[in-house]
Amino acid sequence: MNKTRLKFLIAGLGSIGRRHLNNLLALGQEDIILYRTGLGSLGDLDRNFPVFHDLSAAMGQNPDAVIISNPTALHMPVAEAAARSNAHIFLEKPISHTFDSLQGIEAVMGASSSLVFVAYQFRFNVGLRKIEEILKIGSLGKPVSFISRWGEYLPNWHPWEDYRGSYAARSTMGGGVVLTLSHPIDYLRWFFGDVAHLTAETGNRSALELSCEDYADAYLSFQSGVEGELHLDYNSKPKVHDLRITCMSGEIFWDYDSNKVKVEAVNGGTQEFFPPPGYERNHMYLDEMAHFIAVCEKKEQPLCTFRDGKQALNVALGILQSGRYHDQVIFED
Repeated sequence: MNKTRLKFLIAGLGSIGRRHLNNLLALGQEDIILYRTGLGSLGDLDRNFPVFHDLSAAMGQNPDAVIISNPTALHMPVAEAAARSNAHIFLEKPISHTFDSLQGIEAVMGASSSLVFVAYQFRFNVGLRKIEEILKIGSLGKPVSFISRWGEYLPNWHPWEDYRGSYAARSTMGGGVVLTLSHPIDYLRWFFGDVAHLTAETGNRSALELSCEDYADAYLSFQSGVEGELHLDYNSKPKVHDLRITCMSGEIFWDYDSNKVKVEAVNGGTQEFFPPPGYERNHMYLDEMAHFIAVCEKKEQPLCTFRDGKQALNVALGILQSGRYHDQVIFED
């Protein structure tokens, strides 16, 4: 069977944009053009691709799909242009940095045939997919509570650049630990449904030179009745990323570095699940891109939808609001 030939436009060629470019090539997609503003460094590429500095000119090449991997605060103008052109959209997380910025694309989407996939790649993580399977089977009973932690030392994140100039360190670019490390918000929603209300503390506890918050501690209550703690920070050495879920009849524990899932039942039974041999971090990005290609080919529906992205943003902004004003944030149905 011949592979469907698609034309991709990549907007933003930082570290994640470059990863998506390489993964498209690995998956046999070679008709690729680039849109860049010139604010970042293109760096060396193994081959030449057409580069456009004007968004209208780039969209004039009629791409079938647009991969939006520029800084968070710059997502929406590209997304609106893609939706107007009926191109399918691969939208990096978080989808934006404010709710007001979504009005334009929401007005366009009603008349557009674009399908939007929001790139929360942890939905393709082998360990978290095992947890989703366990929760669906229900062998441990109803989930009751969780503790989710993700801490990184920001200067070590992209050691080839000055962290102070990165989007993750600048609130004006949609940075800050809550938006940048918002993945747990998405996969907790994936497991437990929509958040009902939350309280949070945010601020700066490190000596890092940042214009944004570097830690957040939130207590989330879901409509399903599950409650738990979410911790995010930019100052963890060594880094930590794990999740513990307590169910009526046992516990589930996942650690990102090993991708091991450990299940301990109340009756004493213990199971451990490991990733397949040779599994590495890029596999979830490859699976994510393969899924998006299937979405473009109308073979699959987006696993993470625009609504999912909007709800994750709503919770992230709620954490920031609660941290700023020291109040409870209640979400409407």
